[in-house]
Amino acid sequence: MHKTNFLKQKLSAGKTVVGTWSVIPSPTVSNILAKAGLDFIVIDGEHGPIGLETAENMIRACELEGCSPLFRVGDNNENLILRALEIGAHGVVIPQILNKMNAESAVNAVKYHPRGHRGYSPFTRAGSFSPVEEHATISNSNTMTMFIVEGEEGITNLDGILEVEDIDIIYIGPYDLSQSVGCPGDITNPKVLRLMNQCCEKIVDRGLVAGSFVKDGEYAKMLIDNGVKFLAYRADCDIILNSTRDIISDIAKICNK
Repeated sequence: MHKTNFLKQKLSAGKTVVGTWSVIPSPTVSNILAKAGLDFIVIDGEHGPIGLETAENMIRACELEGCSPLFRVGDNNENLILRALEIGAHGVVIPQILNKMNAESAVNAVKYHPRGHRGYSPFTRAGSFSPVEEHATISNSNTMTMFIVEGEEGITNLDGILEVEDIDIIYIGPYDLSQSVGCPGDITNPKVLRLMNQCCEKIVDRGLVAGSFVKDGEYAKMLIDNGVKFLAYRADCDIILNSTRDIISDIAKICNK
């Protein structure tokens, strides 16, 4: 990736960033959400039906509006990570990081030599479709690595994960936390919030960016107060669904007066 990484610049300046998860395979939807002012969009290649050809155009649509496209792969798999980066994603989001070994393996897949062993081909969108001498150096500097630390095992091994170099963002999923402490789905449970605070404190102390899911403004404030700077608000389908429901409800109230 040779273009400016908008997200990395903002986070390096200490800004709090807001984005969403994208499961709708549509460059047009990505363009609309990016135009609204989101700082990033995570294209979900794990849970959504989005293929790489569509994702490449979604990435272009984000970049047009100064929004950083990230790609969530389905597994900590070297080939999946490589293909996500070759289409020009500003960063890769890797799930199921459970220990230090997982983390080191993932970073090695993201970075070129001498840091890692990412496969090299200049004939991709990331490589500008033609040999560029400084491609590896620029990519190693610009490309972001984001880990999703999930469940009890990942949380237990967080200290070891944080020892690995070249991680940009650690994303703590509140739903995974709720499962690990025995209250699945209850992300405002005091046990979940306490564990979230502990994890975020460790991440921030390490000099990394803490990220998490945001369900509403009140939850966002709680996260921000605990040092979270990467706020992933719901998902594109949820935003469209609930915005439409609000419109219908507002009109129904007028009609029933």
